[in-house]
Amino acid sequence: MTKTIHQEVVFNASPGLIYEALTNSKQFSEMTGGAPTEISPEAGGTFSCFGGMILGRNIELVPGVRIVQAWRVANWQEGVYSIARFELKEQDSKTLLVFDHIGFPEAEGEHLAAGWGANYWNPLEKYIG
Repeated sequence: MTKTIHQEVVFNASPGLIYEALTNSKQFSEMTGGAPTEISPEAGGTFSCFGGMILGRNIELVPGVRIVQAWRVANWQEGVYSIARFELKEQDSKTLLVFDHIGFPEAEGEHLAAGWGANYWNPLEKYIG
């Protein structure tokens, strides 16, 4: 079982479009099928996605470049947060998203690794399509 998740995904869109889809409440909700979503556009602000199943706080927001979040699943033990880091790198007319997730409960690793693809990358690909 891994204690870190590292994924790299290429999207056929600019870093700015990817950043907006991941940080704009309305776009994120549309992208993920309409579940209630609230994402603060400011560093230090909170977020709640998938109807409150995913919660956290934005640690660093650099538009079109980087998103760093204290990220948790609602049913994790109280006070347990992981760090999710989304790095956006322009490649021609595409974006390489370099994703690192650390500090999550060890037993959750396999589930989380699959979940990023199923709940974030695949819907994002379709949304920007």
